[in-house]
Amino acid sequence: MDVNQAKQEHLLALKVMRLTKPTLFTNLPVTCEDRDLPGDLFGQLMREDPSTIKGAEALMLGEMLTLPQNFGNIFLGETFSSYISVHNDSNQVVKDILVKADLQTSSQRLNLSASNSAVAELKPECCIDDVIHHEVKEIGTHILVCAVSYTTHYGEKLYFRKFFKFQVLKPLDVKTKFYNAESDLSSVTDEVFLEAQIQNITTSPMFMEKVSLEPSMMYNVSELNTVTSGDQGESTFGKMSYLQPMDTRQYLYCLKPKPEYAEKAGVIKGVTVIGKLDIVWKTNLGERGRLQTSQLQRMAPGYGDIRLSLEMIPDTVNLEEPFDIICKITNCSERTMDLVLEMCNTRSIHWCGISGRQLGKLSPGAFLSLPLTVLSSVQGLQSISGLRLTDTFLKRTYEYDDIAQVCVVCPYTSNES
Repeated sequence: MDVNQAKQEHLLALKVMRLTKPTLFTNLPVTCEDRDLPGDLFGQLMREDPSTIKGAEALMLGEMLTLPQNFGNIFLGETFSSYISVHNDSNQVVKDILVKADLQTSSQRLNLSASNSAVAELKPECCIDDVIHHEVKEIGTHILVCAVSYTTHYGEKLYFRKFFKFQVLKPLDVKTKFYNAESDLSSVTDEVFLEAQIQNITTSPMFMEKVSLEPSMMYNVSELNTVTSGDQGESTFGKMSYLQPMDTRQYLYCLKPKPEYAEKAGVIKGVTVIGKLDIVWKTNLGERGRLQTSQLQRMAPGYGDIRLSLEMIPDTVNLEEPFDIICKITNCSERTMDLVLEMCNTRSIHWCGISGRQLGKLSPGAFLSLPLTVLSSVQGLQSISGLRLTDTFLKRTYEYDDIAQVCVVCPYTSNES
């Protein structure tokens, strides 16, 4: 090819424009006092300006909308829309026109064309229009590749393409924390509290339309982001759920294992899948965005081979008076155990009964309820401690302190005349 050969002129022209919502027109009002030299000149000019609001000329926002002047920012979770137009600038009839639009990301190449069939012919001064949409699911560099192939009036096949590069930014910073808590005395597994911290890292406010947690098959979820007021629940964030730039909002959820999983001691342990967050927001003029996190995982609390919990304990007891409690012993291991119970007195807690009692064999995943009697010799809030279980098969001993707390009061009162 001759280096001096002129670049070939194509008969068709390709134009690509991103489709986005317009913005409110803003102006910079200039005012002065009446006694200044300009007098009412600036006020008169603003009243004559068609972009200002009548009666509120000093307000920066106007009544007009501004079309986007550049490509703008694209954020993860938003829908990228683009208008593609192929115009016949020549005086010839062009045949077999094929327009193809692909989006190249760091991991894949996507075909966004609405139709992959060629247009039979395109007359002079006519055009082919197409609008493409794509929900952005990756951050980083994206390249829109638009390719056009056609056949001239003389049967020559020509081809050209254009590249449009843009960056996809991260709109939200999402951080999660898990907290374990005893759901109740009779539960085998614990409730899980999930705290989700969501920060707006864009430069414009967001309307948070929905922030929900989709639980995994093992859990039921309840949202703790509303306050009951009468018959209806009111959001803890108020009626206007706006998140300003760089502001952070905290959402709280409570997950409880489903009964079929809670009854099995060995099912929920190790790394478990909690679920995923579904976040939907809208920007200034109603542009919608949506993000779903990956599956959130937590490390279930380890209870060892044996878990000891309480099924029943009174809230308040009398000093030096015996009271009953019911313990629940669960075999969380994968082997059968032969258990012996020892009761050791502490400074304030004294066990009533025979220590060294044989509890018998306990198969994997099974549990037994054990009624015990105890008394306290010290007033105040006391910790139930001093139980010890021994597996005679492997000669292993498990000690349990601070099993629960009970309030001990003195029943005797003095009457002064």
